Amino acid sequence: MSGRYLHRIELQDFAVVRDPLGGDKRIWRTWKSNVPAEVVPLSGREFVAASAEHGQVTARMQIPYLPGVLQTMRVVFDGAVYAIRAVLPDPTARRHLTLMVDSGVSDV
Repeated sequence: MSGRYLHRIELQDFAVVRDPLGGDKRIWRTWKSNVPAEVVPLSGREFVAASAEHGQVTARMQIPYLPGVLQTMRVVFDGAVYAIRAVLPDPTARRHLTLMVDSGVSDV
């Protein structure tokens, strides 16, 4: 199965840090870098068939099973930032996770 993971992605989470003026600031930080992945672009039509709740998904990313990956994280791939919209576990075993992602969203 490792032969299908031809790409490398970075998973980021966010932290809240105190700024010098006493306020809180949200910053993105690397959670895990150099994660092997299979990145598959999707069309809007494929996404509508899967779920009508979300905006246009631009990719599906499959990674080896990695505990702790959350929907609140984001992915950096090939210089682009993607919001994780869903984390789908392997239905038969803990072999992989499928990340449904989109880019160009203001909350990323």
